[in-house]
Parts: sequence; C-alpha cells; structure tokens
Amino acid sequence: MHNAYLGLGSNLGDREQYIATAIQKLSAFGEVIAVAENYETKPFGILDQPDFLNTAIHLETHLEPEALLSEILKIEKELGRERKEKNGPRTIDIDIILFDDVILETPSLQVPHLHFRKRISVLDPLCEIAPYAIDPISQKTISALKKQA
Repeated sequence: MHNAYLGLGSNLGDREQYIATAIQKLSAFGEVIAVAENYETKPFGILDQPDFLNTAIHLETHLEPEALLSEILKIEKELGRERKEKNGPRTIDIDIILFDDVILETPSLQVPHLHFRKRISVLDPLCEIAPYAIDPISQKTISALKKQA
C-alpha cells in the first residue's frame, strides 16, 4: 500500500458538499486514514473569485501515482469541474501533494506538487494531519515548511 497526501479545494456552489463527496469517492481507491478540518482561504492567482475551502487527506491506496491521478480527474469531472482558466474558480480541485517518498515529473503529473511548499492553503491542513511527513525534495517536515511559508 502507498501513502498519498491529497489537497482538496472548492470555491463554487456547496463547497463543503463537494469536498465531502470527493473524499467519499476517493475512499473507493483505498482507506482514508485522516481528514483535516476545512480551512477558508483566499484565492491564488486570479483574485476576483470566491474564497476557497481547503482540506487535506491521507489516503492509503494500492494505486500508483498516474493511476490515482486518472481516478482523481474522473472525480473532478463527475463533480462538475471545468478547466476554463488556470487558477480559476472550480467546484472541486484535488491535487496529489505527496506520494510515499516518490519524486516524479511527467507531462501530466509532478510529485511532490510543484507549489505546495509556498501555499498556506495546502500547508495548514496538511500540517494538521501529517506534521512529520517529509518532503522528499527539501527533506523538511511539513511542520518546518509551514513555519517557512
């Protein structure tokens, strides 16, 4: 089994329901070990849009990173995600933040997530459920990264 840490966010419609439904759907691919509280955060990139609710989960899964991404994209589509503009509003956003100690860069996936070290919207909930998880690139804990953000 693999340990995946996922970040989830929503800023359209019933944000709490989109996040809860996404977590329920993700549980089909393993065991949800931990779920952080929801954090209200300001948008990143395009500022003229509603605030986000963000959370993080620890998912124990048998899927490899690319297979997990494929399932995540299906869930996002099922929940009405439309990719109109980068960093634009969305019903649901699910990112693979960490996956075991994997460092992976393909055209469709980068693990660890490219920008997570600088985004408090990811670090706050992730630190709640996995403060001692290690970023395989910086070799720092999530807690240490949060202090630097």
